[in-house]
Amino acid sequence: MYRVILVAAGLGTLAACSNGEVTDTTEPEASQPTVAVSAPAVSFTPCEKGDVTSKVKSPIQISYRIIGQPVVGQPTAIDLRFSSALGSQAFNVAYRINDSTALQLPESQLDRVAVTPSLDDEARGFAAQQVSVVPLREGRLFLNVAAELETETGSFSSVTAIPIDVGAAPRAPAENGTVTTDEQGELIR
Repeated sequence: MYRVILVAAGLGTLAACSNGEVTDTTEPEASQPTVAVSAPAVSFTPCEKGDVTSKVKSPIQISYRIIGQPVVGQPTAIDLRFSSALGSQAFNVAYRINDSTALQLPESQLDRVAVTPSLDDEARGFAAQQVSVVPLREGRLFLNVAAELETETGSFSSVTAIPIDVGAAPRAPAENGTVTTDEQGELIR
């Protein structure tokens, strides 16, 4: 019964609209000119791989390898490898330590260097550097490495925090507060 009423109401509405054409019965005012506007043609073509989102990346990627086991008071070498999507264009690399009581650069280590990627066919766009740091205490310490590149279209930068685990102590998260239970028996701090 309800279907018949809905179908009849739909057909009546369609017939009242004079076959789907919309006409404006109001007359334009003489002071406002009538302007015809047409919508642009819109087409959608899906990409070939079906991948529609992308991650924004810097044109310089930084990878690292810590050489040996870091020991308090002993210099530790870190191999850095830079991969540049811009070929052999030179860029600057800066080393920064946030906590000077935990880690320091030796006096012989520069805190900013200019790097030029290789022109060889096998290693095109790659560059290697080695940086030395001296841990001053045990624990997890961080060296920040920033690669900065200036182009005519703007500047690009890529920053990596290199974790350096010093000492043989196992890494455990720091506990905050005392564990107790609430009325429902749930653990809370």
